[in-house]
Amino acid sequence: MSHTFPQEKFNADQPVISVYPDAKTASIDVAQRIASLVRAKQHEGEQVVLGLATGSTPIYVYEELVRLHREDGLSFSNVVSFNLDEYYPMQPDSQQSYVTFMKEHLFDHIDIHPDNVHIPDGTLPKEKIKEYCLAYENKITTLGGIDIQLLGIGRTGHIGFNEPGAERYSKTRLVELNDVTRTDAAPSFGGKEYVPTEAITMGIDTILAAKKIMLMAWGNGKAEIVKKTMESEIMAEIPATFLKTCEQVEFVLDSEAASSLANLEV
Repeated sequence: MSHTFPQEKFNADQPVISVYPDAKTASIDVAQRIASLVRAKQHEGEQVVLGLATGSTPIYVYEELVRLHREDGLSFSNVVSFNLDEYYPMQPDSQQSYVTFMKEHLFDHIDIHPDNVHIPDGTLPKEKIKEYCLAYENKITTLGGIDIQLLGIGRTGHIGFNEPGAERYSKTRLVELNDVTRTDAAPSFGGKEYVPTEAITMGIDTILAAKKIMLMAWGNGKAEIVKKTMESEIMAEIPATFLKTCEQVEFVLDSEAASSLANLEV
């Protein structure tokens, strides 16, 4: 399979920015890189731990991973996954749940073992959430940490559901959703009034502990927040700016999402 290699920007003060002509080309390359790690770990008889995202951004990545499984024999038998977040409260069989999303787009089409799939539990009573979140963190740590973490970025600059004001050293926890985030989610819920006001999310510190982080952003609608993230100081008001403190971070953009960046030809 031929590859279209991205333009890359290297800067001592910024993470790598990889710019692709379109979202599908970028997504295929991200999926191929995940597949390479999965195969390499299989060769060594080791597990690989993936941090997975939901929403429209990673759909093409999952589509390519499914294709690689079906057509190229890529096995996910050594993969353990941890999803970033889930609405709260949320039943796993709800059409809006991230359990449903992950099954529809990935898990029902590959050979990952069900016991190796971890998605925050939106059905817990509130008094049990803190203990549950600590156990979620401990599972990741026990497995040696996340090898590749996929991220999208919200219009508020949120990563996972770490909304503006989130602390750099935050861990997995229950959070209140920003009004913009709920507005953006409204179409899939049939109205903003039906969107949960809270969610369980990995913390920023949890995300930044991953060995490799790929934040993906597609389309003109993400150009403004990508520009703000890359050109702002590191601040809690734009949680994605915390990614700039880590050398293992790569911003994977299509040409439209990168179009407002200064000093970057796209």
